[in-house]
Amino acid sequence: MPSQILLITGDAGESYECLYARHRLLEAGLVPVVAAPSRRRLHLVIHDFEPGWDTYVERPGYGADADLTFDDVRVDEYAAVLVLGGRAPEYLRHDARVLEIVGAFDRAQKWVFGICHGVQVLAAAGVIAGARATAYAHCRTDVEAGGGEYVTDQEAVRHGRMVTGQTWQSHPEFYREVMACLGGG
Repeated sequence: MPSQILLITGDAGESYECLYARHRLLEAGLVPVVAAPSRRRLHLVIHDFEPGWDTYVERPGYGADADLTFDDVRVDEYAAVLVLGGRAPEYLRHDARVLEIVGAFDRAQKWVFGICHGVQVLAAAGVIAGARATAYAHCRTDVEAGGGEYVTDQEAVRHGRMVTGQTWQSHPEFYREVMACLGGG
């Protein structure tokens, strides 16, 4: 049976990051499983970068179905966890069950991946402490408050069993590392 990869997101998760992750993992013969606060169609968003803005702009994006709730997650059924970006991590980092899940992956020495704002959850779960990591530039404080070293000059950073990426613009570098970790290229 192909390896299952847990994707953590929720409403206001980054649409492109969710769809790209799902398609890239399926392409590699892996099974992506989307976990969210509730099992339903999620309202995802698009974060884009436009001249004249100090940060990203947000628009409605494609939706995605959550396959299960966080309470349904059994860490032993997955090879890795991937925390997606968007605004969802802003509130998911306060969800005790999400933090428990991410911490359990780390303690089990399974792969932990985070892209863009997903690093907020990794920091809150305590898995960034002592690690080199990258994320969306305005998440630098989260990395540093979580005890990590923020890396500015790399689109993706691998540190031990963790890979972090800056934004959806980092997909080529990020997924090159992710696939190397999962044995898919």
